[in-house]
Amino acid sequence: MASLSYDLTLAGLSVGSAAALTGIGLIVTYRATGVLNFAHGAIAMVCAYVLRQCTAEWHWPLPLAAAVTLLVVAPAIGLLLDRAVFRPLAVIGGAQAQTLVASIGVFVLLVGGAALLWGPGARDDAPTLLSADPWAQLATAVALAAAVGAVTRWTRFGGELRAVVDNRGLAVLSGIDADRVSAAGWAFGSFTAGLTGVLLAPYVRLDPYGMPLLVMEVLAVAVAAGMRSLPVAVLVALGLGVAQSQLTRLHPGGWQEQLLQTSGANLFVIALLIAALVLPGIGSQDALPRTATARVPTPPGAWIVATVLFLLPLGFAGSDLTTSVQVPALAVILLSLVIVTGRGGQISLGQAAYAGLGALFTALLTAGRFPGLPELPHLPALAVAVLLVAPLGLLTGWPAISRRGLALALATFAVGVGVSRFVFAQPYATAGLTLDRPAGFTGDRAYYVLELALLTGALLLVTALRRGRTGRALAAMRDHEEGAAAAGVRVPALKLAAFVTGAALAALGGGMLAMGQRAFDAGAYDPVRGLLWFAAVLVLGSDSILGALAAAALLVGLDAGTRGGVAAALIGLLAILIGRFPGGPYEALRTATQHLRRTPHLTPRGARLRAALRRADTEPQPQDRPEGPREHPRAERSTHADAQGHKPRDGEHADTPAAPHPRRTGRTSRTDTPLTAHRITLTYDGFTALNDVSLTVPPGHITAVVGPNGAGKSTLFHCLAGTLRPATGRITLGTRDITALPAHARTRLGMARTFQQLAVFPSLTIEENIQVGAEQALRGPHPPARTLRLLALEPLRTHPADALSTGTLRRTELARALAGTPHTLLLDEPAAGLDTAEVAALATLLRALAADGTAILVVEHDLDLVAGLADTVHVMTAGRIVASGPAGQVLEAR
Repeated sequence: MASLSYDLTLAGLSVGSAAALTGIGLIVTYRATGVLNFAHGAIAMVCAYVLRQCTAEWHWPLPLAAAVTLLVVAPAIGLLLDRAVFRPLAVIGGAQAQTLVASIGVFVLLVGGAALLWGPGARDDAPTLLSADPWAQLATAVALAAAVGAVTRWTRFGGELRAVVDNRGLAVLSGIDADRVSAAGWAFGSFTAGLTGVLLAPYVRLDPYGMPLLVMEVLAVAVAAGMRSLPVAVLVALGLGVAQSQLTRLHPGGWQEQLLQTSGANLFVIALLIAALVLPGIGSQDALPRTATARVPTPPGAWIVATVLFLLPLGFAGSDLTTSVQVPALAVILLSLVIVTGRGGQISLGQAAYAGLGALFTALLTAGRFPGLPELPHLPALAVAVLLVAPLGLLTGWPAISRRGLALALATFAVGVGVSRFVFAQPYATAGLTLDRPAGFTGDRAYYVLELALLTGALLLVTALRRGRTGRALAAMRDHEEGAAAAGVRVPALKLAAFVTGAALAALGGGMLAMGQRAFDAGAYDPVRGLLWFAAVLVLGSDSILGALAAAALLVGLDAGTRGGVAAALIGLLAILIGRFPGGPYEALRTATQHLRRTPHLTPRGARLRAALRRADTEPQPQDRPEGPREHPRAERSTHADAQGHKPRDGEHADTPAAPHPRRTGRTSRTDTPLTAHRITLTYDGFTALNDVSLTVPPGHITAVVGPNGAGKSTLFHCLAGTLRPATGRITLGTRDITALPAHARTRLGMARTFQQLAVFPSLTIEENIQVGAEQALRGPHPPARTLRLLALEPLRTHPADALSTGTLRRTELARALAGTPHTLLLDEPAAGLDTAEVAALATLLRALAADGTAILVVEHDLDLVAGLADTVHVMTAGRIVASGPAGQVLEAR
């Protein structure tokens, strides 16, 4: 027994050592570059193939082949990725979500390239670099971890590495070559990936799909270490490896043995699920932005062309039509990503799992093997399968409530891997399972017609969800989640709805695909396939329905007409272009063809005429000036005064809403619900940001909070707005305690806010931005047209909110807040980025709103604005309110 335990421990140490090497490489790359390298497993696979090529095909000596593979090829791959893919992203300031997409693109490209070069089949003749004795592998992992730790702690390069990790921009200003640090990180990370691949190749299946996924499962080691601690990563890897080996000794019998064996064989997958779903998330809190590809207008007649192309296979026969039946099914699956990723901005790498579950449940229902349900005909079985899978979308939707960016990517990927390992790969679920087509649709042509009908229904559903109120809310959540919540969008519920809808569509497409192939093939729904689908939708237009249809046709058509791997290689190449061409392949194509265009040259006379036309265009035209709102006749009187030669009062504009400065008494109030903070306290990591703060924002008054940086103003503002919850104390709106209410719930009670950093939705027009605020309100919202006139935005109503001046965007944000007719308005530095005239116009508008009974709280650094605007001023210092009173009295005392 002791001998068995020892042997199992040695086997576990061997597995754990390989996992430790993977964790070390991932952590070093992440710490040096900020990139979670999803391509780590693909690099390991390529290096293993290169070593095999050198030894088995070219008959090189093993030491020479290993030296070339590990010391030349592997670091060269890392340096190439740094220079060609990730450094351009760093230069343009790419978000972590964009680098994630690029790393997935590298993964897909390497997998597709390996399938093209070496074929999709498995190889069992990989050379053994180290003996089966685990001590050499363990010593290698420990030595690498110790060397990295020593370099990081005691060398100049280590200091530069820590500086780049802490603040890359500041490190560059200090004279540190951040590019050199990143290149070194990529070279070392690729070296460890290559070492992992050549060590694992003799003992696992060497193929383009299996090994990359196996290595990616070991992400759990790096995540458990917080992507920082090498000793923790090594210990976790060794512990999991030994535990996985020791579990094979247990044989309790019955269903428990089956469960134990499955868990033991997939212990790293369980660790990945726990690390991704339970442990604190890594990476910044960002969603996947809408790519410029999605903003390319649909060419005229594109839908006619797409319809003709999808109807064209009805004239095919034989194998051509057999291949074509896969396209509508895959298109439905990809449409699920249009909702979740394209419109909602949520990274979802687990859609293949839901497609596979839809196929599996359909097969089980038609065979009468689904527990608790009778045998069903094919079409009812497909419908029931969709209904059963849809709620399972909560598996990825629930983590999305609190996780974004890299953390959400890991969570959704972990769910996909878990479903693949614990459901699709288990004989109890799939053994002896067959699936045919519905009665009356067994022929390829008839079944293709059925698929087109189901695809049409899916298209109508996705079109409805991309437009109207729901579509605008999804786009707002994607563009600025906190801004969407401030506009009243129920962000958590909307995320769950997007993932549930996406799961249902993926299940529908998966069932259609399985019936088209007349079998349930677990390999068609593996996690690598999910990464390929995600990348394909993203590069061909994540928010474009036509992009999803084109992606389906491309993926099926390329692999059917050529050697397998062409589609993956092409999609991967397009995905990594995100680094140089953030707009996607359309922008890349335009840039590549620019040199082919002939640039016309004007004659001297033509140049003079163009200059004259430009001067004429820049001269102000009376009819081009936006008309001020009729609700404020004071503005019209100012215009007349200007015409008569009288100068308007400072701060008023002829084309800006104006209102008399309201008296300090006798204001009318629309509500008896003042916003009040009752002795609230909030502490961050031992630092007290708010200390026993009490404050009231009464209706019909403008209340200001001022103080130096770090005084606690923003923290107090966020507590009042609902984005932070105080540790002690209460926040009330009238007699209602709203301390625990989230931001969107407070908005629906009649509160509205703006942000210090602009919170507009750039993919929506000005009018759509305002509609988001109006549609989420429950208090009789203003029509968008009225709010547009009030803020002088009518001439820009159809302009996208991504290329306008700061002043215009500030007015847009304020207009969205006012569209819900709030009784309480919270403004966080509303004058930031505005010129003098715009500040004066803002002050005029705020006075008018207060005179109408609105309770206004302003957190502002501009003391001149506060002095002329506020009724009551509160001065904060070190988390306390140290002075309160009328503006003149308090500010003069300062």
